[in-house]
Amino acid sequence: MSTTTANKTASNKPLATVRDGAIKATIWTNPTDKGGVRYSVEISRSYTDADGKWHDTHYFGRNELLRVAHLAGKAYDAIAIAAAGDNSEDGAGQ
Repeated sequence: MSTTTANKTASNKPLATVRDGAIKATIWTNPTDKGGVRYSVEISRSYTDADGKWHDTHYFGRNELLRVAHLAGKAYDAIAIAAAGDNSEDGAGQ
């Protein structure tokens, strides 16, 4: 599974993951220098190769785009709930 370097630390676990079949939106929280929280979302699709090994990709076909948009909306809602009352710097908590 592919994540950014900042998200690979063992102490930084995702806030939530929302799924639609093989497509998932993983919500990450990262502390800011000002003591707040910054939210980010990684959207990926899991698949198996010819050898049966699992991989993630960040590329989507035309028929998957509405599902991606639906997951983005669910991730937005989850962040809005989590950010209500916190000191986030992405504007969701304001």
